[in-house]
Amino acid sequence: MNLLHFAPVVTTSFLASSVEAVEAMTVVLAAGITRGWKSTLAGAACGLATLAAIVALLGPALAAAPLEALQVVTGTLLLLFGIRWMRKAILRYAGVIAMRDEDALYARERTALQGDAAAGSRIDVVAALGVFKVVLLEGLEVVVIVIGVGAAGGLLIPASMGAIAACAAVVALGAILHRPLSRVPENALKLAVGTLVSAFGMFWFGEGVGIRWPHGEAALVMLVAVLLATAFAGTRLARWAARR
Repeated sequence: MNLLHFAPVVTTSFLASSVEAVEAMTVVLAAGITRGWKSTLAGAACGLATLAAIVALLGPALAAAPLEALQVVTGTLLLLFGIRWMRKAILRYAGVIAMRDEDALYARERTALQGDAAAGSRIDVVAALGVFKVVLLEGLEVVVIVIGVGAAGGLLIPASMGAIAACAAVVALGAILHRPLSRVPENALKLAVGTLVSAFGMFWFGEGVGIRWPHGEAALVMLVAVLLATAFAGTRLARWAARR
């Protein structure tokens, strides 16, 4: 396995997982600081355990799936994820919708949790369920991305390594800083991730329906360039439409 094969997979998986991990960490920090870490960590642990069980169930199904069907399904899922992220990033850069503000989101989460505080409870159900939900949902998105990027090309291990490294880095930074990671250029990251994920989605979908890409995996570079050009053109068009 050479660098051309696994570097794009690891990079895409790392960046995409970083986006999901930052969003989950914002909620976890708000819950832990506001409601206490015991219930927060219990909710996070249950979410991770549920996620691990889902992954264990998916493993045999992935191994038994025909390659072409796996490529079409994962390609479609990646396109749905990628286009959603690209659309949101384009609208933010065009000024149509507000930029995501992790500090503001953190403040809103803290306010909501303080308003629902349950006194005298040994296990804070509100905090535990809230953290369980966000860890499970964001974790499921990471799993879908890892499977989509890595499984169809037989690169599930490199994709998993990228995701694990991203989640570990975000958790470590959150634990050290004890505050939301607001300095992460989240919108630029989403545009980059959306472009990469969409490129992988187009590539695997094309492989699944019988398209033979010129120069094999190197065609991903061409797809990324086309998608980036489309994103920049879409930003200009959305900005013009908003001014009109």
